[in-house]
Amino acid sequence: MALSRRGFLVGSGAGLGLGLGPVASARTGAAAWETVISGSFANYGTFESVWNYRYPWGSDHNGSARMYASASDHNHVYLEGSTLVLKATRITWDEGTSSADPHLPIRYHSGAVHAKQHVLVSDQFPNWEVRGEFQAPSARGTWPAFWLTGVNSWPPESDILEYKGDARNWFNTYRNASGGWSNTIRPVSNPGSWHEYRAWIAKVSPTDVDIHYYLDGTWVGQHRGAAFVGKPLWVVINLQMEGSSGGSGPTSDTLYRARNLYVGRTRS
Repeated sequence: MALSRRGFLVGSGAGLGLGLGPVASARTGAAAWETVISGSFANYGTFESVWNYRYPWGSDHNGSARMYASASDHNHVYLEGSTLVLKATRITWDEGTSSADPHLPIRYHSGAVHAKQHVLVSDQFPNWEVRGEFQAPSARGTWPAFWLTGVNSWPPESDILEYKGDARNWFNTYRNASGGWSNTIRPVSNPGSWHEYRAWIAKVSPTDVDIHYYLDGTWVGQHRGAAFVGKPLWVVINLQMEGSSGGSGPTSDTLYRARNLYVGRTRS
């Protein structure tokens, strides 16, 4: 049987190419579905009960933007109604280099958030769904992402949304035990309009998962994630700049919007 995106049985594995859920194990059909994150952008109180500001490791990562945000600083992370907005602004002064490899000069202030709840595939929680709707910048030098990364180690990593300076989304999985990346790259018509990006993560062995990626409800690829089971993952939304998306990024403000962020799982 297969699961729909909300966990209901909808048919057989033959539906994969039609945008239905991935093939589930026999035991999944009897599992209970539960919501973990939903409606978290309703207001600042709700938002701050579910999300932390900046990266889990701090303000810097692998691009030229440094993350600035807190409960008292909403210049780069703020809410518009039930929509989360991350804003990158070019700076005109020398703020040194990023503390993260490849230690690029800091040329922007921007925003990142990460969920307090981890995604953890296990015998108890064998299936997870992570999805959201985004208006993503795709100009040269803009590097928005919606991704999962290891809490205690790297890898594992799964990138559900990643634009690198053009109108192609990169669905990526670091294969971990076997090393290297699996990539499914899809052109997207007008990334700056609303599109839904989704991952379904299913435990397929004592150590491994299959990750099914979807764009606007259509299944686009399946990757094997080795040694993902038992590894807690952060859910991260960030607007990085330059780096892998190219140099000479925009001089005007760059906006990245998210809404209807959802995380759910089956409980065996």
